[in-house]
Amino acid sequence: MEVTVELVKKLRAETGVGIMDCKEALNKADGNYDKAKQILRTEGKEFLARQTREAKEGQVGAYIHHSGKVGVLVELASNTDFAANSKDFQTFLKDVAMQIAASKPRWVRPEDVPEEVLQEEREVLRQQAEKEGKPPAIAEKIVEGRLQKFFEENCLLKQEYIKDQSLKVEDILGELGAKLGESIGVRRFVRYEIGEE
Repeated sequence: MEVTVELVKKLRAETGVGIMDCKEALNKADGNYDKAKQILRTEGKEFLARQTREAKEGQVGAYIHHSGKVGVLVELASNTDFAANSKDFQTFLKDVAMQIAASKPRWVRPEDVPEEVLQEEREVLRQQAEKEGKPPAIAEKIVEGRLQKFFEENCLLKQEYIKDQSLKVEDILGELGAKLGESIGVRRFVRYEIGEE
């Protein structure tokens, strides 16, 4: 049986195991999907499946700007203490706290934006598009495009990573999870700035 990209993706989605490991297992199983799953289990790789494990461990990181006027607390979750105590995890935790201090996100991810805020933002963007004389169908596309920009500015995971602006925070988070073989996620954060309510 041929090992297709779709088959590799399906195995990856179901097990949470890395793409190369899925491809290798399918090759060993001559394209037999169930046999490939069994190979991943016997090699101990399937236990890393993100879909079946909740990230209940992790650490809280803090950052105080040298001026003493901005402070951040951020909770980064992992599946195990082992991952949370790793150098890579600790480095990302410090970096993401600095990211929050510098970039002032309001939410972790787009799904966290309250519905009333989204409706208000959509309405403002729709009015802007109408004032620019755009037809309704085009205006809707413009609204959706500008809404993505709103997410990039206000949602931590969609922001450009301060250490490498060609990547987003979610890209770095994905790389870290793949490297540690665990589900890693920003659970919540709080940012304080002198004079802000």
